[in-house]
Amino acid sequence: MIKLSKRLQQIADYVTAGSRAADIGSDHALLPVYLLQSGKCPSAIAGELNTGPFQAAKRQTAVAGLSQAIDVRQGDGLAVLAPGEADTVTIAGMGGALMAEILETGRKAGKLEGVKELVLQPNVGEEIVRKWLTAHGYVLQNESILEEDGRIYEVLHALHGSANQDGKSIEQVYDAGFLAANLDNETKHEWLYRMGPYLLRRGEELLHNKWQHEHGKLARISKQMEKSDLSESRDKQAQLKAEMDTIQEVLSCLRTAKPLSSS
Repeated sequence: MIKLSKRLQQIADYVTAGSRAADIGSDHALLPVYLLQSGKCPSAIAGELNTGPFQAAKRQTAVAGLSQAIDVRQGDGLAVLAPGEADTVTIAGMGGALMAEILETGRKAGKLEGVKELVLQPNVGEEIVRKWLTAHGYVLQNESILEEDGRIYEVLHALHGSANQDGKSIEQVYDAGFLAANLDNETKHEWLYRMGPYLLRRGEELLHNKWQHEHGKLARISKQMEKSDLSESRDKQAQLKAEMDTIQEVLSCLRTAKPLSSS
């Protein structure tokens, strides 16, 4: 069986057994091959825009003897799908803004019809993806944070409301009542989207490290601005300080947060 990276393995672990999967931006089709070899999925679609990775995906599925079960298609984003063809869509390894754009374009074209599950791994801009999920009725079920080759990744697992009838509601997931931070409710709510509601509740050390690193970046930018006499720089410094203070305030709550229980 093919061996996945830590990041791709987490994505695979979130995929519901028995679902028809579509991996968008599949590169070498490692994830679809694993999902079939492991018996988790009966069939899969591997979508890839660029010709090089598309050909590599076709070779990978052929070598694995899975050319009949994995349909490798070349196209832009969810354009490779027909409505109702997939139960689960996975997208990984791109920025959150681009990921949300792909999802929204596909949604408007009806490509997400019948898709009950999304497993998403944005490299940056995770809050953009969380907000897109909320806006379109996908309820975040869980999320993971992991480190691989010196980089930190977050993986999000969401179900559409129609597939989540007995599960958590969006309101439960993004209820900021557990945060003891001395912040107004709107700010707390915003930071649940930025840091992740499950990650914040679990208070994992890796999340703490990620945001301490972000705090350090902001501090360095602020330090550089001290050299400028422009009033705009002073305003920007004040904004940076406010964000740094909020990061520290939220991080101080991590160890006291409680896990989200299922309803």
